[in-house]
Amino acid sequence: MPGRLPPPPASRMLRAGRGSGGACDMDDGQANIYAAGAAYVQGRFVPIGQACISVLDWGFTRSDVTYDVVHVTGDAFFRLDDHLDRFGRSMARRRLAPAEDRARMTDILHRVVSLTGLRDAYVAMLALRGRPRIGGSRRPMDCDNHFIAYALPWIDVVPPDVQARGAHLWIGSMPRVPDASFDPTVKNYMWGDLNAGLMEAHDHGYDTSVLCDAQGRVTEGPGFNIFVVKDGRVLTPAHGSLQGITRRSVLELCDELGLPCAVADIPRAVLEEADEVFLATTAGGVMPVSRVGPVAGVQRIMGNDRPGAISARIKELYWARHRAGWHATPVRHDVTA
Repeated sequence: MPGRLPPPPASRMLRAGRGSGGACDMDDGQANIYAAGAAYVQGRFVPIGQACISVLDWGFTRSDVTYDVVHVTGDAFFRLDDHLDRFGRSMARRRLAPAEDRARMTDILHRVVSLTGLRDAYVAMLALRGRPRIGGSRRPMDCDNHFIAYALPWIDVVPPDVQARGAHLWIGSMPRVPDASFDPTVKNYMWGDLNAGLMEAHDHGYDTSVLCDAQGRVTEGPGFNIFVVKDGRVLTPAHGSLQGITRRSVLELCDELGLPCAVADIPRAVLEEADEVFLATTAGGVMPVSRVGPVAGVQRIMGNDRPGAISARIKELYWARHRAGWHATPVRHDVTA
């Protein structure tokens, strides 16, 4: 199945440079200390293993944090401005205002990728509430908000071998947190319900899970949007889910391919009876599903127990457009601060 660009040989993953001024911190003939990941924390660039926050930070104790994730393939960010736009909206909704402005955040994202030497990377940006300046305060405005960014080697939330045969998707028994309780369009780490569904899936031998809301409408899974194909029409949920950047890309590709598509309410029965199902996320792209359950207490096999034709077609075009430079922002290796 066509996919993302293959990883470069090791010789292409380390760029010349020495000390904090070069593309990578490494001594001549020695390994890059950022190869496993690079982070920006408390105003400093550090190897990922040294990145940490206070145990008193409300980002840790209260999950008072928002974040976004953008991927890098072939040494270029994909839809970087769209991710920064969404991150800005999320910070505004959560009333988070780190000292770094958008231009500075952008430079930091380029820098953490450049430090790693990776051409394919998972890149996160976070805004945290911070810890109160006054001990014991329960006032959010008493906290100094701060910004964190990091780059890691590429991550697939569904492993490539599972994508190739089609993921087995569990429909969780726990309802998704209501939109009225927490806005799902603000990316967050409040994953109690999503993690419960994932553990339930693994208990039953499935690869991953999706949740429905209390009204029985399909929402999303842990780190991905879901698409359902029925009678040639492509649908994705209107409620209970993030307005994903990959989701947006899929909708654009459907228009390009002439496939009818819509953002709509999707009852559980429509998912159970789908011709095809696929998942969409920054961390993996378009990921086909071959089995869904439980349906009337059993696992339902779709098609020939392999990725469906429409899912495969969208996945192939998604990565082909990447290779052609679609929405690409080349990583800048001249950013030193």
